[in-house]
Amino acid sequence: METRELTVVAGSFVGFQLLFSVASPRLSSIITPGYGQLPPTKLTEWNSRLVSTVHALIVGLFCLYILWFDDVVNANPVWGDPSLVKLNVAITCGYLLYDLVLLACNWSTMGDTFFVCHHLAALYAYGYVLTRGVLPYFANFRLISELSTPFVNQRWFYEALKYPRSHRLVVSNGVAMAVVFFLVRIAVMPSYWASVFATFGTPDFERLGLGAQVAWITSCIALDVLNTIWMLC
Repeated sequence: METRELTVVAGSFVGFQLLFSVASPRLSSIITPGYGQLPPTKLTEWNSRLVSTVHALIVGLFCLYILWFDDVVNANPVWGDPSLVKLNVAITCGYLLYDLVLLACNWSTMGDTFFVCHHLAALYAYGYVLTRGVLPYFANFRLISELSTPFVNQRWFYEALKYPRSHRLVVSNGVAMAVVFFLVRIAVMPSYWASVFATFGTPDFERLGLGAQVAWITSCIALDVLNTIWMLC
């Protein structure tokens, strides 16, 4: 891993921690009086979800920019210039490490085995991107799923503030969440796997080596299984 990426990972980890412990409590208190009335366990999860939303917006929008405008990566999805992708992945790795620490420290109230599996699978695969610069298109494509996260978190915020389920904001967010979640996590699976299968047997695929191939395929299968489970729950 190059110094730049390592710095971004560490900086993201610290930045998200500061957002959780300092910025979120202050901003949330200003935005809604209901924040200060929540019990301590819900305050922790509130701050966690606000950080999650910020991370999702940053990497999700950056992901779309790369998909639309990074011609080098799109031309060679296995070995294209990974500079911008590695930056986006490094931000995500910093967030995942921060979130794993947060889950470990609050396991009794926030512990979720599925989230731990999700984070570890992502870190396993993204480690190859950061250390070897491989699979930039595919690594970036996976981050498009983060665009559904703000809607999922907003649903929780409404529930924490005791908005009735019939409230128009709750209903609107629920519809948007279902549509976006399906589009960016489920509907993209066929096109993603078609692109994956298209690389099989090519010199670029063989050049990856068994370790990167296994990390890529197994982590993608794990993430898609989890996304399918979450969609059905």
